[in-house]
Amino acid sequence: MAQCVQSVHELIPDSFVPCVAALCSDDAERLTRLNHLSFAELLKPFTRLTSEVHMRDPNNQLHIIKNLKIAVSNIITQPPQPGAIRKLLSDVVSGSQPADGLVANVITAGDYDLNISDRSIKASVPWYSNWKDTLMEMKESSLNTATTPWFEAYRETFLQSMPASDHEFLNHYLACMLVASSSEAEPMEQFGKLSQEQHRIQHNNDYSYPKWFIPNTLKYYVLLYDVSAGDEQRAESIYEEMKQKYGTQGCYLLKINSRTSNQASDEQIPDPWSQYLQKNSIQNQESYEDGPCTISSNKNSDSNLLSLDGLDNEVKDGLPNNFRAHPLQLDSSSDPSNNIDGPDHVKSASSLHETKKANPGIIHGACLTLTDHDRIRQFVQEFTFRGLLPHIEKTIRQLNDQLISRKGLSRSLFSATKKWFSGSKVPEKSINELKNTSGLLYPPEAPELQIRKMADLCFLVQHYDLAYSCYHTAKKDFLNDQAMLYAAGALEMAAVSAFLQQGAARPYPAHYMDTAIQTYRDICKNMVLAERCVLLSAEILKSQSKYSEAAALLIRLTSEDSDLRSALLLEQAAHCFINMKSPMVRKYAFHMILAGHRFSKAGQKKHALRCYCQAMQVYKGKGWSLAEDHINFTIGRQSYTLRQLDNAVSAFRHILINESKQSAAQQGSFLREYLYVYKNVSQLSPDGPLPQLPLPYINSSATRVFFGHDRRPADGEKQAATHVSLDQEYDNESSQQWRELEEQVVALVNKGVIPPNFHPTQYCLNSFSDNSRFPLAVVEEPITVEVAFRNPLKVPLLLTNMSLLWKFQPKDCSGKNDEEVKELVTSEPEMIGTEVISEFLINSEESKVARLKLFPHHIGELHVLGIVYDLGTVQGPTAVDGIGALPGCHTGKHSLSMSVRGRQDLEIQGPRLNTTKEEKTSITYGPDRRLDPIIIEEMPLLEVFFIHFPTGLLCGEIRKAYVEFVNVSKCPLTGLKVVSKRPEFFTFGGNTTALTPLSPSASENCSAYKTVVTESTSVCTALTSSASSVDFGIGIGSQPEVIPVPLPDTVLLPGASVQLPLWLRGPDEEGVHEINFLFYYESVKKLPKIRHRILRHTAVICTSRSLNVRATVCRSNSLEDEEGRGGNMLVFVDVENINTSEAGVKEFHIVQVSSCSKHWKLQKSVNLSENKDAKLGSREKGKFCFKAIRCKEKEDATQSSEKYTFADIIFGNEQIISSASPCADFFYRSLSSELKKVQPSAHAEKQSIEDAVRLIQKCSEVDLNVVILWKAYVVEDSKQLILEGQHHVVLHTVGKEAYSYPQKQEPPEMEPLKFFRPEHTAVSSRPSVEQLSSLIKTSLHYPESLNHPFHQKSLCLVPVTLLLSNCSKADVDVIVDLRHKTTSPESLEIHGSFTWLGQTQYKLQLKSEEIHSLQLKACFVHTGVYNLGTPRVFAKLSDQVTVFETSQQNSMPALIIINNV
Repeated sequence: MAQCVQSVHELIPDSFVPCVAALCSDDAERLTRLNHLSFAELLKPFTRLTSEVHMRDPNNQLHIIKNLKIAVSNIITQPPQPGAIRKLLSDVVSGSQPADGLVANVITAGDYDLNISDRSIKASVPWYSNWKDTLMEMKESSLNTATTPWFEAYRETFLQSMPASDHEFLNHYLACMLVASSSEAEPMEQFGKLSQEQHRIQHNNDYSYPKWFIPNTLKYYVLLYDVSAGDEQRAESIYEEMKQKYGTQGCYLLKINSRTSNQASDEQIPDPWSQYLQKNSIQNQESYEDGPCTISSNKNSDSNLLSLDGLDNEVKDGLPNNFRAHPLQLDSSSDPSNNIDGPDHVKSASSLHETKKANPGIIHGACLTLTDHDRIRQFVQEFTFRGLLPHIEKTIRQLNDQLISRKGLSRSLFSATKKWFSGSKVPEKSINELKNTSGLLYPPEAPELQIRKMADLCFLVQHYDLAYSCYHTAKKDFLNDQAMLYAAGALEMAAVSAFLQQGAARPYPAHYMDTAIQTYRDICKNMVLAERCVLLSAEILKSQSKYSEAAALLIRLTSEDSDLRSALLLEQAAHCFINMKSPMVRKYAFHMILAGHRFSKAGQKKHALRCYCQAMQVYKGKGWSLAEDHINFTIGRQSYTLRQLDNAVSAFRHILINESKQSAAQQGSFLREYLYVYKNVSQLSPDGPLPQLPLPYINSSATRVFFGHDRRPADGEKQAATHVSLDQEYDNESSQQWRELEEQVVALVNKGVIPPNFHPTQYCLNSFSDNSRFPLAVVEEPITVEVAFRNPLKVPLLLTNMSLLWKFQPKDCSGKNDEEVKELVTSEPEMIGTEVISEFLINSEESKVARLKLFPHHIGELHVLGIVYDLGTVQGPTAVDGIGALPGCHTGKHSLSMSVRGRQDLEIQGPRLNTTKEEKTSITYGPDRRLDPIIIEEMPLLEVFFIHFPTGLLCGEIRKAYVEFVNVSKCPLTGLKVVSKRPEFFTFGGNTTALTPLSPSASENCSAYKTVVTESTSVCTALTSSASSVDFGIGIGSQPEVIPVPLPDTVLLPGASVQLPLWLRGPDEEGVHEINFLFYYESVKKLPKIRHRILRHTAVICTSRSLNVRATVCRSNSLEDEEGRGGNMLVFVDVENINTSEAGVKEFHIVQVSSCSKHWKLQKSVNLSENKDAKLGSREKGKFCFKAIRCKEKEDATQSSEKYTFADIIFGNEQIISSASPCADFFYRSLSSELKKVQPSAHAEKQSIEDAVRLIQKCSEVDLNVVILWKAYVVEDSKQLILEGQHHVVLHTVGKEAYSYPQKQEPPEMEPLKFFRPEHTAVSSRPSVEQLSSLIKTSLHYPESLNHPFHQKSLCLVPVTLLLSNCSKADVDVIVDLRHKTTSPESLEIHGSFTWLGQTQYKLQLKSEEIHSLQLKACFVHTGVYNLGTPRVFAKLSDQVTVFETSQQNSMPALIIINNV
């Protein structure tokens, strides 16, 4: 049980005190009424004696009585009505609520810290406080028990208001004060009348009430004297007369009213009455208007006792059968106070105010001074000392003497007790065996009742030893007679007496109490007496720390007949569980729930709410979600009934925001209840701030903000640039690519340096973007905010009239701030236009995003605060509502059951800071400003459309498309550039371009190339032209990725559009390619905050295989060309059709092969096949051979280093001018991307190789690029299309094969790991054998066949010329050695042997690019075929040592045929 203010040793004596009646004359009553008090009320604060009292027991032993208290009350002849008692008890409980100001009591119970405070309504509501979840050890010292003043008030009132009954005498009147006033005409006569009236009430059979202890009641005569108005002498004389007549012990002169009431305000006198009068007294009968109560006039009838527990027959019949309903079941009606309750039902919690109680404005005791207080106190002392106690002492002696004489026993009961205890015991029958003889009545003079009277008198004066003896004796007598009501009473008091005995002579006989309770309840059917037993016994058990037994006892008495009693006892049982040595916290919580339920049924809404809130502390956060939901729901309901609407909203909100495990129907019911309560709250303050709504959940960090217009859909062949949209997923890699592209173009515009204040443009802000700065938005361009919702419930939510909530701080054109801050959405549409979504449905457990737009019409600072919407639920066709339909629900067009207006704030937590030491050691977050854009003045806005843009190409295919640039803003734009990582994919054409077909429709069947019809004579010979790479944007130090868009006049005016041709070339690798274009443009007017804008486009191209081209170049052995110079080359080109037939390509035609170089050009085709049209079917391969010559020296000299010579060899009848767009564009672009790959390695070589070696290397290098132009014939939908394309092969080195497509690197096989110590050796500067072997080119000139008459001349001599050509720019020393013999047997067999005649070794020095001829002679002796290529040639650079010597072997055999004639 909860802690009480009084200990049990104080409580029981105060509950059973001597009762004194008061009978006042009218004048006396009038005197006391001047103080707004009756006579009994006047005495109330002074009825406890301040000193110890002595009396003698029947054995003449001195007995000390401490803290004696008497009860004085007016005589009321009607027994209290059960209904009145019930109402009084209910009012007492509802009037005693926890005080708001007290400090919270926290009990530490196991791993729970429970606030069982007197502030519980506020403090223990689950959302008000965070209870510590830490485990704390249970210590005795930390056990602070909470008080429950409402229970104590109930118990005190219950014990005081118990009606007097015939089987016990504890509350029968022992004495009667007869009070008259000295101002009366004949006071003595008045005393006589009062005495007669008392005698009539006691002895006349018409009055069965009140009850009197003994026939000879003590009469005490009190004369009231009004000091302020009366005649003192007269009063004294009357008092003297009284003393003579009634004796000095039997009368008293009480002087009161020492001042007049109008003096009351002058001096502040304490008011000790208020605390007593606020507790309603059962004597205030006139304030209760109850129905008639049937009371038998027979004094000895027991029926009045049976009706006292409040269960008259009519009430019993009308009692609802509540056994079928579970205590935790929700009430079936929306307002529990409408339920037909048990007898404890109270119509309204405010009924307390209807009862008679002291009005706070009335001053009690206004005419009394502190001296009067002392006089009253002295009067009570005198009455008790001189009147009451001697009377009691005398009565005890008389009763004792009577009993001794009747029983024929020895002198005193003290000596008799041993005999009673040790004598033959009467076997006590079990109660169930006994007949129901509760109706047995004793006559008033029966000896059994006399012994009970004596026991009660001893008990009242705290003589507990003697009382116990008497009760024990009486108990045996009653049990023998089977008078069960009397026996139960004796058992009850015997147990209490045994407990209260000084020095604890015997243990508390709890079984006596159990038997008494069982008898009262089951046999006598008297719940009031059973309840008194339980209250006393539970207190006694609690004082002995027997909490478990106390709890069991309290729970045993809970029943359906009284909800209030059951609620209070369950609550006390719960407190017993929490106060155990090892607290049973869950039992505490469960019984608090049961108590709350019973409080609710009893109409005690506040107490019900408090119980549920306290139990919530235990259930909260333990995963018992259904129990939590039930408690929260009840808290919500009770709070709503008590008009604590904020608490109600909070409780319902709690049910909805937790991950509920309820069924969909139950969740729907909770939601509707919540909306209904919420609506009532919002109606109380319609103009107040919008409340925060709990549903749906908003994932604030997933909020995305997009600046700009939505992308236009594709219109026929027109396709808008993809740009940025909210439909695109964030990709870190691509985001980095776009950033690099933007940095590239910004750096170019700013002369190669990125400005320090540059930040990449962000059109879409999300949780991955950098949101530390205020984003910039352009006026008149929409801002879209995407909010991510999640519906945690199993019922759909309907959001209506949803829009963004914002505040805006406008700036005037000069940039100064206006002081006014616009908050409201609706009031300033001319500043910021707001989009409203009329309906937004989120299905059960669905995540969904809503996109809401704002349209800024003014510059300034915008802050998006959150969203505002009406929250409602869609009512299904058959909505199952477990709670009952709620008033105010209506069904709209969308079956909207009910909705409330509210808001949710968008609060985004920025990234955690982790740079400085302080930030690393603490948890701090940076700002996230994505919802706080700064609106700046107008900027140009570009839209880009692609016309005839392909999605699929063959590798190397050239396609012409058109691009349209539109300025959709009101400002002109300039400086338009496009940047891409793949510049080789597209071109706008070079500066020299004469624009081929201007409109897209005219180009359908025309070639993308610039062509010229050629004459048939010039076939297979080269047509040359030249062009500079600068014209095509590939100059020295330029960035080929950044391409200026050739706008006419370089400015695009507002509303203007321009179409430009765009050539595309399919990438060389097959597969899907994503190619990013970034369009950069600026405003003509320079703005400080934003310098440029960008537009993104990602083109997705799928390429399929076409041709595979491989080429090699080698030196020609023929030394003369038309000019007589050496240095011809042969170029071999292999073309293979690797296209698979899926693309529908029938065949490829090689229409032209062009060369492009600074130093070399193709001269002619040396193909021997007659087939001029080089056609390649599927998987066919074609081989081409071309002769290449150096460009003329004079051309070479005059050209700048960026001039390239183009030579075209045509296989058809149309020449494609390869030096014009787009052929040259794509060539230069592929060349620049090739150089990018090669440059770093070449640069490194330059550093580490000496000049001599570089010279040797240059000999084997060739700077020749081959462009293969082709047409593909495609059949598509029974139509034949012609596709065009080109492949590039870059030839660097003689003899090394080059490819048109990038070669895949085979991964090297894994080798076993080897550990070695690196040796620092100088980088070898020796050139390779291949490089040295190409220093000198050799060529043998001789007749192919020779007829020689061997029969005439046996030796055949043939002159042979050996031409030596120096390929390098340096002087070379050459040694020719003719002594070399072929040793391999194969060559001997095939070619036979011959001999060189003359000098066998020559030493020569060849100058730079010099050609030298040696005249040799070969001698043959047989006919046959001979290989003349046997001379060994050694070469070295003149200024180097011999380490470079190497053999110059000619790879090709020089065959001669010798015939005999």
